[in-house]
Amino acid sequence: MRLPDVIPPALRGEGGNLRLGGLGVPFLVVTMLAMMVVPLPPLALDMLFTFNITLGLIVLLVTVYAQRPLDFAVFPTILLVATLLRLALNVASTRVVLLEGHTGPDAAGQVIQSFGEFVIGGNYAVGLVVFTILVIINFVVVTKGAGRVSEVSARFTLDAMPGKQMAIDADLNAGLLTQEQARERRAEISQEADFYGSMDGASKFVRGDAIAGILIVFINIIGGLIVGMAQHGLSAGEAGRTYVLLTIGDGLVAQIPSLVLSTATAIIVTRANTPQDMGGMVVGQMLSDPRVLMITAAIMVGLGMVPGMPNFAFLTLGAIAAGTAWLLMQRRQQAAVAAAEAEAAPSEEQPPEIKELTWDDVPPVDVIGLEVGYGLIPLVDRNQGGQLMQRIKGVRKKLSQELGFLVPSVHIKDNLELGPNAYRISLMGVPTAETEVYPDREMAINPGQVHGELNGIAAKDPAFGLDAVWIDAAQKDQAQALGYTVVDASTVIATHLSQTLQDHAHELLGFDEAQQLLDGLSESAPKLVEDLVPKTLSLGVVVKVLQNLLEDRVPIRDMRTIAETLAEQAPRSQDPDMLTGAVRMALGRMIVQNINGMRPELPVITLDPSLEQLLLQSVQGAGEADVGIEPGLAQRLHDSLAQAAQQQEVKGEAAILLVAPGLRQWLARLVRHAIPALHVLSFNEVPENKQIKVVASIGEEVQQ
Repeated sequence: MRLPDVIPPALRGEGGNLRLGGLGVPFLVVTMLAMMVVPLPPLALDMLFTFNITLGLIVLLVTVYAQRPLDFAVFPTILLVATLLRLALNVASTRVVLLEGHTGPDAAGQVIQSFGEFVIGGNYAVGLVVFTILVIINFVVVTKGAGRVSEVSARFTLDAMPGKQMAIDADLNAGLLTQEQARERRAEISQEADFYGSMDGASKFVRGDAIAGILIVFINIIGGLIVGMAQHGLSAGEAGRTYVLLTIGDGLVAQIPSLVLSTATAIIVTRANTPQDMGGMVVGQMLSDPRVLMITAAIMVGLGMVPGMPNFAFLTLGAIAAGTAWLLMQRRQQAAVAAAEAEAAPSEEQPPEIKELTWDDVPPVDVIGLEVGYGLIPLVDRNQGGQLMQRIKGVRKKLSQELGFLVPSVHIKDNLELGPNAYRISLMGVPTAETEVYPDREMAINPGQVHGELNGIAAKDPAFGLDAVWIDAAQKDQAQALGYTVVDASTVIATHLSQTLQDHAHELLGFDEAQQLLDGLSESAPKLVEDLVPKTLSLGVVVKVLQNLLEDRVPIRDMRTIAETLAEQAPRSQDPDMLTGAVRMALGRMIVQNINGMRPELPVITLDPSLEQLLLQSVQGAGEADVGIEPGLAQRLHDSLAQAAQQQEVKGEAAILLVAPGLRQWLARLVRHAIPALHVLSFNEVPENKQIKVVASIGEEVQQ
């Protein structure tokens, strides 16, 4: 049987049946409203007061054993509900105390009676003092401190969000994260900001509850005296003993759960956001060094030997501290001995066998090599928690998917000739890049907009050349709040390796990789591959065309279009450069989209017609590989192009130089390394659906 459509979907289970779990909170809210309106019998008050205390203890223990604050993200809502429940109980108990208080101390139930008689010994003066002390502890110490911590945490969490988002983007671009993992981390950052923002507001409920508890007690005392003397004819002393005792008992029953929840609030906002419960953190950090306990034990024993001091208490605690320190030292020594024995385990040494040299003794050159100093070995060793190997795999996977061919494996080895914290990237056995990192620090990269400076070791980001500072791990939150992008040493190396491989992708593609691409294409287009190689073009020409594309940062994922264009243009020319231009024209839509996205308007930089004609004459007369132009003209052209590209970067737009087809390749080689942000396109590479917008023209200032 289906539920009526008026029942919300949240309360329905499978098959449309009523889901009882969804009724808990609405039932509790209705119950709280009923308690404020409907008189409750003493037994119901006892059950509800007991439930209130139980709820406070459950919340406190959950905060203690939660791994991270976000594991108890519903805490602000529970805090609000518990506060409203406690206030509703105050209203209900006040009604019962004022209506039935003249009948005896058990008029409001056994819980209030027990707190009034047993906890404070039936003395309402003592009860007032105890209640006042509890309120001071709750309001002045716990609640005020928790509220301040909540405000600061919320502010710093929100300030650090841009830096954390940029760090996720950096890891995603370096191939260290998948799209799904990046999405989960962004959601976690958003949840963290929402949580601390909610805690900032929820702490105000706790503060207001403490103030309300004080006012309710004084109002109940005054109201009880008036009701007892005016309506029931009690004397002032008898009315005071009866109503004040019940009121203090009621206040203590409400104030103790309030103090428990305030303590839970303070615990959850002051703990670090690390995946470890509070008990493990306290034991691990306070008892990590036995010297602390030894010094404490010595002080306690010394105080215990002073005449007039409580010797038994001091000496007992001193002995416990000394015994705990001794146990910790024994465990450390056993662990050190076990580690030394494992390292010094005897190995059977066999005399080296003398054998003839073979080709196996000639080591091949590593296509991609990464050499690290001995100080960086922990980053590579998985047994020591190193993550560099896994991140390099992520880099290879991401680059292979973007470029269109399988990037060769990275051969990692240590090199004692390097500095302890240095590493070197080599291609084909030739060192390409070398720099230094600090594995015990983190790099704070200045993306261009930061709000302050950091103390640390000044450096440059090796991948993009941005200003950076190596900082202590404890400064990470501060750096992110100031707008820095903070990454660890493994991420710095992985990002540097990724950028280096992108810049030299054309050197990584050889005959074997090209043949693998053709073999893969032959599965879906066998006739195309059969007619192309070797009937129409040699494999060497195809390899050169693919290398030219990669050198221009054009992916070769669309191998079908590349092969079809080569098969079509091969009868006209066998020149790899001419064939590359034809393939670029066929891939024009992909090239423009990679540069400018889906925007219909394409902002471009052009050359003055007279300058373009001059360069065309030089290219046609001497050939692209041997263009002869006046050095001053070349320098002015380079400076003007660099300035125009920088202006486009400031606007947040792509820097695109649009020239005649005959000039594209020569100009691309001219600016490839000097102005990497400038993309050189020819007119025939722009798709017809793109609207060209000229943002700058280079000419007069160059020809002067």
